[in-house]
Formats: sequence, structure tokens, C-alpha cells
Amino acid sequence: MKACYLPALLLYNIDPSWPTQDVHDCHAAAHLLMGALAEVGHPIQELCVQSAELETHLDGVNPNEHLIFNWCEELPGIPRSASQVAQILDRMGFAYTGAGADALAFSQDKPQVKASLRAQGIPTPQWQISTTASSDSWDCFPAIVKPAFEHCSFGVTRDAVVLSPAELAERVHYVLETFQQPALVEEFMDGREFHIAVLGNGKLHILPPAEMDFSAFDNVKDRLCTFESKFDPQSTSYNMIELRLPAILTQNEQRQIEETALAAYRSTGCRDYARLDIRLRDGIFYVLDVNPNADLSPDTSLAMAAEMAGLSYGRLGSLLINLAAERHPKFRLDG
Repeated sequence: MKACYLPALLLYNIDPSWPTQDVHDCHAAAHLLMGALAEVGHPIQELCVQSAELETHLDGVNPNEHLIFNWCEELPGIPRSASQVAQILDRMGFAYTGAGADALAFSQDKPQVKASLRAQGIPTPQWQISTTASSDSWDCFPAIVKPAFEHCSFGVTRDAVVLSPAELAERVHYVLETFQQPALVEEFMDGREFHIAVLGNGKLHILPPAEMDFSAFDNVKDRLCTFESKFDPQSTSYNMIELRLPAILTQNEQRQIEETALAAYRSTGCRDYARLDIRLRDGIFYVLDVNPNADLSPDTSLAMAAEMAGLSYGRLGSLLINLAAERHPKFRLDG
């Protein structure tokens, strides 16, 4: 069977509690991806998961005949459950795109990720975990305070950047009370920020680096990617932060950022694709975050970088399907 014709099932989730517009946007994004995959030759079906009973949704789907394009970020009603989705797919015998259950669970635990990066000599900002509002041992400012186990900048606003011990204590208290989890306190690297997409397994490919340009802001509290800057088109940050693609880097900087991204990708168990958030300060590239389940919507830095590298939206999705096919007993042999 030719790789371009591999049948795939697009798996994505919608929570019935979401606002109507969010539900509409999610369906629209899924249909865009389906159309792009169909255009390049994939027989493609969709499965919208609207409850936590994923096994029931997949009842009757033959894992020997379908690959799963896993765009399911969580089981509806169960926060931070991306790894559970992968566990169920593994248990049911499906080959699917993207990271496996262990890597997804690992990436959700930001302190674990940072400890692993540091242990392997990969630069990451100075950090500590706070389980009480008392942070007397921290003396590095500006700092940024995040929930320890969230992703997509959930819980990150401009107030997450703190400039004094008093602000730090207040923000740690806010995270503890609001999210019911420890706070991750990091040195805030006030420098250039890049999104680096990596594709592949074994032989890896780096897409053109994208820079998040904060030059419109003078206040250090605004020079970061917050939740609203990613998801609220009405917000100032959404409209004022510019995406520079490709980022302007010297040859030496390009080499350094690629080495850092590849090391972080490998060390955190990423598979098929990932996006890494990296900042440059004083000649050193620091890994802020590793996202092995990055958003693949066509307006994201990952999809736009792929387009710049010559991969249309459909061909990007097809590449991921074919990477998953290498783990499928039938399609691996037929390909």
C-alpha cells in the first residue's frame, strides 16, 4: 500500500461544557485538517470524543485497518488526561500519531522536565517548587510563577511575572489556591523567545525557527506568551506580539539553537513531532518548555514553519501519519 493512501481516523475532543464558539472553532479546525489530508490522498474519517468513555467511541473501529491521527488533547471532564488517551489507544492496539503515554505524562510535570533537562546539561532557567506562599529562599528577580502541572500557558498572565518578594508570595498563593497544585517559580529570562518545531524519529528535522517578537512592549510583565496572547483575539497581547518567521539568527546562533532543541527533544521522549519554547539571553539558549502534543492548527507557528519548509498543511499531516505507520504491523510492512 502506498503511504499517501493510508487510511486514518482523526480523533479530537470537545467538552460539552465549552462555550458555543469554542465548540464551533474546534469542529472547524478538525474539518480543515481533514480536508487537507483528503486533498493529498488519505481516506480520512473523524471521531469527535465528547465523553470520557473513549473505548466506547472507538468500539467497532479496527486497529488493523486504521491509523489514528491523535488530536485529542484530553478526555472530556478529565483535566490533564492527554496521557490517558494514549494509554487507551495503546491498550486497544492502535498506532497513532505523536508522543506515547509516558512522554505525555512526563511533559505534564514541568518540574520533572526541568530536572531532566538540567541533569543532561541542557540549559533551562533557574527554578524551584513552592508549596507554600513563603519563598524566602528565592532572590532572583524578575521571576515567573506558573502552575506546575498545566500546559498551553494555562494560569500564565502578565501578573505571573513578579518583581519583588511581596509579589512573588502573592502570586504563589494565587497559584496554590486557584489551581490546587504546587507553583513553579522560575527565573524570568527577559530575552528573545523562539518556537522550534522538530519532526521525526531517529533522523530528525528542524523547521525554520519562529520568533515571538515582544518589541511593542516596554513593561517586562508583557514580554511573554500568556494564555490570552494565544487564545483571545480581543486581547492586546494577541494582537501586539508579532510572529517573525523565519527568525533572524546568525549562523552560530542557528547551530546552537538547533543543538539545544534536538537535545531536549530526544531527552524528553518526544515522538513524530514537538514544539520547544526557547529563550536567548547572554548568548545561551534556555529551554522553557517542551510540548510533545503541540497544536497543529494551520495558524500556529509549527504549521507555518512547515509551510515555509515546503510542507503544505496536508503534507505535514501526511508525514505524521506515515511516521505513525512505521509502528503499525500491517502498514509498516505494506509501506
